Amino acid sequence: MGSPGTSNLATAARIGLSEPISTGGPSEFDVIKTRELEKFLVDAGLYESHEEAIKREEVLGRLDQIVKTWVKNISRAKGYNESMINEANAKIFTFGSYRLGVHGPGADIDTLCVGPKHATRNEDFFGELYKMLSEMPEVQELHPVPDAHVPVMGFKFNGVSIDLLYANVSLWVIPEDLDISQESILQNVDDQTVRSLNGCRVTDQILRLVPNIQNFRTTLRCMRLWAKRRGVYSNVTGFLGGINWALLVARICQLYPNALPSMLVSRFFRVYTLWRWPNPVMLCPIQEGSLGLSFWDPRRNYKDRSHLMPIITPAYPCMNSSYNVSTSTLRVMMEEFQRGNEICEAIEANKATWDALFEPFAFFEAYKNYLQIDIAAETDDDLMNWKGWVESRIRLLTLKIERDTNGVLQCHPHPGEFSDKSKPFHHSYFMGLRRKQGSNPQEGEQFDIRMTVEDFKRDVYAYSFWKPTMWINVCHVKRKDIPNFVFPGGVRPPPPPRTAADSRSVRKSLRSNSPQAEAVMSRKKRKLDEINRGVSLTESSSTGVCISDATSLDETMGRKQIGPDFNATANGGFSENISSDGPEIPGFGKSKHDGVPTSSSGALSGSLTMEKPFTEHYSSQIINPQGPSEVLDGLVEGVQVKSEIQQDGEADGIKPSSSFTSEQAVGVVGAGNEATCSKIQQNGDLEELEPLELSATTTMVSTSATVPAQKPLIRFSFTSLPKATGNSA
Repeated sequence: MGSPGTSNLATAARIGLSEPISTGGPSEFDVIKTRELEKFLVDAGLYESHEEAIKREEVLGRLDQIVKTWVKNISRAKGYNESMINEANAKIFTFGSYRLGVHGPGADIDTLCVGPKHATRNEDFFGELYKMLSEMPEVQELHPVPDAHVPVMGFKFNGVSIDLLYANVSLWVIPEDLDISQESILQNVDDQTVRSLNGCRVTDQILRLVPNIQNFRTTLRCMRLWAKRRGVYSNVTGFLGGINWALLVARICQLYPNALPSMLVSRFFRVYTLWRWPNPVMLCPIQEGSLGLSFWDPRRNYKDRSHLMPIITPAYPCMNSSYNVSTSTLRVMMEEFQRGNEICEAIEANKATWDALFEPFAFFEAYKNYLQIDIAAETDDDLMNWKGWVESRIRLLTLKIERDTNGVLQCHPHPGEFSDKSKPFHHSYFMGLRRKQGSNPQEGEQFDIRMTVEDFKRDVYAYSFWKPTMWINVCHVKRKDIPNFVFPGGVRPPPPPRTAADSRSVRKSLRSNSPQAEAVMSRKKRKLDEINRGVSLTESSSTGVCISDATSLDETMGRKQIGPDFNATANGGFSENISSDGPEIPGFGKSKHDGVPTSSSGALSGSLTMEKPFTEHYSSQIINPQGPSEVLDGLVEGVQVKSEIQQDGEADGIKPSSSFTSEQAVGVVGAGNEATCSKIQQNGDLEELEPLELSATTTMVSTSATVPAQKPLIRFSFTSLPKATGNSA
């Protein structure tokens, strides 16, 4: 790990799009906090042993020998002369967490095999090489995925997990000193090869663009652990994956080139809490290149304008690595950034420890209502294939719900799956639900997501390799009905005790906002009246079935359910209040839901409200390198910049340029801006947020987002979703 006090000050030329926020060196306090942080990472088991590191190197060496033998074999089989066979070569490169140096024990190794032009992907890589590997006793769990967006072959080699990509470049002979960072390597290759090469090219470019690799690695380890514990580490479900977190951390390292990891972690949360999405995070200017390949450019590409959280890769062709992020998942991450920022401020004031920052997120205590998505298959292989497909589609359910409720109903997908040991070949996924704050609902307004769920299921059942034994269903569960198998050890934890401080907070909140108090009291009174009248909130027929019920699995296995399959509840429905405990996301207007699904053409229309200013703003800044007039992409002129410079004690007296205007700001709003995140208050049955206005801008052009003074009760009707029974536990 290295001593935190031995890092050299980065006094070389500027790295990145702008001047650093601070070039000040670490204080003694920073050194102490960094040592505490590194000890925390060691105790968390994030570092592999020396023996495991050696084993990985041996596996990579053996894999390199295998691909060299493979390319010679296919060259001989295709009739090339002996000289060509002797020169035939293939080479193994690594990328991802292993190449970045932040992998942990048991992590897989992302690898790339680069072969000559005559070694094809489908016939030779997924044909002959697959056959060679399948015959080796040291290779287990061999699983090719040739139809993936980035074709990959996964397997374990002597217990080490490998994800192997393939790129056949336009060279007859692959030299041992091949430099894949050169743009010429992309000439005359197909799209799959470009995408396969980009993993290595991006990883290498990140390491070139950070001022201190060791500090970058330690900080990235922290952020990866934090994201996993807080449930926001998953690209496939709409959060951020490994490369996304690496790019975000790298940008902070550029802005604070001499900071130690403890300060970098703190500044990470400070900067991205204030960041104005969808302004992009970039490590370097976007280059158009000379090969004519498509790259991220919202001026030309309509789809690029709808990206909510652009994090741009630094290697040509530059692309948005976070296109999966949705309105709901962005909201979740912004709340987590806000929480992290508050805890880091407490740590800097010696009022908290690192343990508080990395406390796991209590997902099944955070919401009152959830969707449970259950899948099943007949064999392990079928379940593995079905599981991978369903996981890639869950993000679409979030988007469809946002679309069909005009963004009023927000979703929080859990990034992992759960298994009930009593049901083989069965997995469950969960998604928290809540109403968007400030959505101005009408009394008694309901949302019917029956068609949304059926639309999602039709997409899932469109799987090319679907079998009659592959099955999926969706049902609604309330917090108190969450099945026990999702909890550690299968034991539901007791509800957190309410303290006197919690009660005071509730009373204070009610006193400070009388319309909210009236709404809360009205809701409680309504529930009490329903109980007294003997009216259940769930009017589903007693024959309604949730897939987690074992009997439904037996009855439905083998049926491909394309049409609506909630007939048992066609005349009934679920009606339940979902708390408005989510902040509005900048850039998305409010609209009244009409009770029926909207057309797909209107999906996420709110994200396009800033297309014109966004395009105009970046037309002269994104593509070309910055001129003499520097644009600090993380700041606006004001208190935030000045306080950074004063607190960090810069020796060179860097300050914001007088020519730096508000119109040049790209990304972070100043300390006095209204675009701040709300704090969640979860006190028993009361789940409310402090009402705040969030600006929807990219170039300081605001759209009004007035939060109504009164929040009438809103009721959601999941008319197609049968209530989970006790059998789901």
